[in-house]
Amino acid sequence: MVLAAAAIATATPSAQASDFTEPWKREDRALVIDAYEYNSIDWMALATDKRITGFINKASDGLPPPYACKGDETEVRLCRALFRRHAVAKELFHTRRTIARALGLEWGAYHLARPGNPIEQANNFIDFANPGPDDLLALDIEDNDPEKWMSLEDAEEFVRHVHRRVGRFPILYTNGTTAKHIADNRIRYPLLSRLPLWYARYKPDIDMHFPKGNWRGYALWQFATQANCNARRCPYRVPGTPYDIDVNVAAMTAEELRKAWPFGGLIDVPAEMLVSVPVPVARAEGLKGEVRIAYAEVLPLPSFGQLAAAVGEGWQKMRQGWSLAMNGLPMGRYRHGMAEYTIARLEALTQQVAAAAPPAGVDPISTGSLEPKR
Repeated sequence: MVLAAAAIATATPSAQASDFTEPWKREDRALVIDAYEYNSIDWMALATDKRITGFINKASDGLPPPYACKGDETEVRLCRALFRRHAVAKELFHTRRTIARALGLEWGAYHLARPGNPIEQANNFIDFANPGPDDLLALDIEDNDPEKWMSLEDAEEFVRHVHRRVGRFPILYTNGTTAKHIADNRIRYPLLSRLPLWYARYKPDIDMHFPKGNWRGYALWQFATQANCNARRCPYRVPGTPYDIDVNVAAMTAEELRKAWPFGGLIDVPAEMLVSVPVPVARAEGLKGEVRIAYAEVLPLPSFGQLAAAVGEGWQKMRQGWSLAMNGLPMGRYRHGMAEYTIARLEALTQQVAAAAPPAGVDPISTGSLEPKR
């Protein structure tokens, strides 16, 4: 994982100046397609574009559909329709993965984050995508609106749970406003702010957007979509796809992108620095069989200044203690450092000896099993 983080640190932040201004016009820059279930694709035509290096497909969407439908007739019909859509999308996803790999493309999956339990969504994502070790994983947060999309706090837990199950992290897909908010509040979002960034921006120039917090560059830049691509003009047209297909560029060559794929680490920080502790569950609740495992929040690591302050405070108290011990005992109770500790230990030991003193006439050397002589 440390090597993966190092690869990200060297690959994504080193974008040249031209990689922030229409880099898709450079023939040496790799391109990646991302699609969802309603995008039509002519795979043989797509394969003629040798710059297309990877394909990221939508996997899960929010929470999984219920397996048992309940309610009135309308609710049951809607429930069954959602499950059928889920099953068809999953079948299409795995069919596309087979085709993409057969064509030599790198494969990836993204989860569309919705409001709702982030642990269940992470499980839904992993169970849906069934990722292999070389499959890129991505969390799609469309906007910083917890009423419509997953909250950033829940996204932190989603990312942590993906790491628990898979052993690596997803990359983060989001727009400029949300990315700036995460970067400005990176102490609150220690994971999101260090995920490789999949940046959504449909303008020709983003050099004013970086550096942004821990992000000195992007892993992928989604530069073309239906918002800026139509039948008349488009920043880049991929053969075999309609104009509503999403196109992304990497600030590296196809060979470099294949080496960096599937990312999976944190920017500049090894994953071993994370701690994930499950919150204990009462036995009575566990026996009921309806327990949701929760995990304790991970506190940010102390800064160098905080460590230095703590060491200085401890050293000062130790000096005060030794000073009291060397200069004689002051009146009253001892309040500081080694003097207080030493006196307290002596008093405790004296009390223990006094309490353990044998009764009068009993030889302390003899064992308690000997009867006195008559």
